[in-house]
Amino acid sequence: MIDPQAALIYIMVMVAAADNDMADSELQIIGDIVNHLPVFQDYDKKRLTKDLKDCAGMLGRETGLEEMLSTVKTALPAKLRETAYAIACDVAAAGGEPSQETLRLLELLRQRVLLDGLVAAAIERGARARFSRV
Repeated sequence: MIDPQAALIYIMVMVAAADNDMADSELQIIGDIVNHLPVFQDYDKKRLTKDLKDCAGMLGRETGLEEMLSTVKTALPAKLRETAYAIACDVAAAGGEPSQETLRLLELLRQRVLLDGLVAAAIERGARARFSRV
């Protein structure tokens, strides 16, 4: 069992790794999110390396994605579902145009955390707006 903050980190790593290419911009946004968002205010940053290793280990298993989606769903309280999806969308948008694999993972995440379609669309649009380039 993981705590909600670890679940959020797992989600960010899943999204960044979905296309098998973790871009520097994705890693940068993960660090920015952990360092600046209120949901990570009480998170011990010394745990980050361990949480990243645990996540990578789980993803490396044959059924890792399913196991991870189940784990994060269990760990996330209802009040953090929108936060989780917003963070996932920010990581996806930070990497540029999301790949089909990334979009599919976002869809799976939406379904698993039972996020309303209109809420998800608004979150996605906000992420696109925040990460638009000239």
